[in-house]
Amino acid sequence: MSTANSSVPLDSAASVAQSATTLGTESQPTPSTPNPQMQEHEKPSLFTRIAGGGIGLSIGAMVAALVVGGLLIAITDPATQKAAGYFFARPMDTLSAAWKAASEAYLAMFRGSIFNYEAKSFTKAIYPFMETLTVATPLILAGLAVAIAFRTGLFNIGAQGQIILGAIVSTYVAITWQLPLFIMLPLIVLGGILGGGLWGGLVGLLKAKTGAHEVILSIMLNYIAVNLLLYLLKTPLLQRPGNTNPISPSFEDYAIFPKLFGHSFRLNWSFVIAVLAVIFVSWLMNRSTIGFRLRAVGANPHAARTAGISVASGYILVMVIAGALAGLAGSAQVAGTERVLTTGVAASFGFDAITVALLGRSTPWGTFFAALLYGAFRAGGVSMQVETGTPIDLVLVVQALIVLFIAAPPLVRSIFRLPDPSKPKKKKASSKAVAEAK
Repeated sequence: MSTANSSVPLDSAASVAQSATTLGTESQPTPSTPNPQMQEHEKPSLFTRIAGGGIGLSIGAMVAALVVGGLLIAITDPATQKAAGYFFARPMDTLSAAWKAASEAYLAMFRGSIFNYEAKSFTKAIYPFMETLTVATPLILAGLAVAIAFRTGLFNIGAQGQIILGAIVSTYVAITWQLPLFIMLPLIVLGGILGGGLWGGLVGLLKAKTGAHEVILSIMLNYIAVNLLLYLLKTPLLQRPGNTNPISPSFEDYAIFPKLFGHSFRLNWSFVIAVLAVIFVSWLMNRSTIGFRLRAVGANPHAARTAGISVASGYILVMVIAGALAGLAGSAQVAGTERVLTTGVAASFGFDAITVALLGRSTPWGTFFAALLYGAFRAGGVSMQVETGTPIDLVLVVQALIVLFIAAPPLVRSIFRLPDPSKPKKKKASSKAVAEAK
C-alpha cells in the first residue's frame, strides 16, 4: 500500500472499509440459502444453490478474469497486432495469432504452476505443483486471518503487519536459543502466534474500547511494523554480525521446518500447519460456541448485544485469532523458505490475503483453494514471462479482475446465466390451467 493512501480522509477510508466488510460478510454461504419465507415448491434446487451461490460465483469470476486476461494478451501481442493490419483481407490470421498468444501464455503458466508435461523426469514434472503449494502456504494462513475477521464484521487490513511481527518474534527465538529441533520448532511457531496475536489483538482492543475504525488502526500499525522491522534489523538484537545490511543471521538447521518430500522440493511442514489451521478455523467458526458468538456479532452487533453476547469481547478475540494466524504465516516464511529475516519477509502476502479471502467467500476451505489458485498465479507467472515474454504484471491484472467480478455478483450471473438462489423458483403452469385460460 503506497504512502499516498495516508492522505485519504478518515471518513472516506471508513466508508470504503465498511463496503469491503459488507462484501466479505455477504460473501459467506448465506446468500445461497433459500429464503425461509418461500413455499416448498418455490425453494431452489441443490444445483441452483451450488451454481448460483458462492461456488458458482467464484468459479465464474475466475473464468471471466482469465478470459479478459487472454484478450489483453492477444491485444498486446506483436504478431496479433501485425495480423490485425490486414484483418479485413484475412480475418482468420488475426484470430489465429490471438488464440496462439493467449493459449501459449496460459499453457506456460500451467507448466510453471501445476504440471510440466515437457519435463524429462517425474520429479521435475511435479516440481511446479510443489512450488505452488509452497507459495500458497503463507497465503492460506494470511487469508484465514482476513476471512475470520470478515465473518465477524471486521476488515482486517493489518495482516501485513501481523505477518511481520510474527516473523520478528520467530526470528528472535530462532537466533537466540540453541535447542533440539523438536523443541525449537514449537517455540518458533508459538513465537509467531504470540507476535501476530498481540499485534492483531491491539487493533481489536482499540476498536472495542475507543470505537476507532479497524482499518485506520490496521493501516497505521502496518507502517509501525514495517519501520520497527527496519529498526530492529539495524540493531545487534537481530542484525547479522559484521554486516551493515538490514538482515538477520541465517537460521540453523535445528530451527528450520523439515522438507515434506525431500530436498528436491522447497515444500516443508509449514504447509501441514496451514492445513491444520484451516481445519481448526472451520471447526471454530462452524462447530463451536465461540464461533457462533463471533458469527452473531458479524451478522448483527446490535442483535448480538441484545442477546447477551459481548460485542467488544468478540472484536478483541477475533482479532487476536486473526493476528495469530497471520503471525503463523510469518513463521512459515522465516523458518520455512527464507531461513533469514529481511525487510521483504511479508512481501505482499498481507494484501493479497484480502483478495484470497474474498474469492474464498470468507470460508476456511474456500480460502484454502483460493490461496492455491493465487499460489499457482505467482508460481506460473514467472514461467509465463520467461517462455512467452508476457509481462508478469498480467497476473496482477487477473487478480484485480477477479476482485472486480467478485464484487459484482449480478454481472457474473448475467454473463454465465447463473440462477439466483435468493429468488423463488417460478412455478410452471400446468397444461390443465393453460387449457382453462384459453
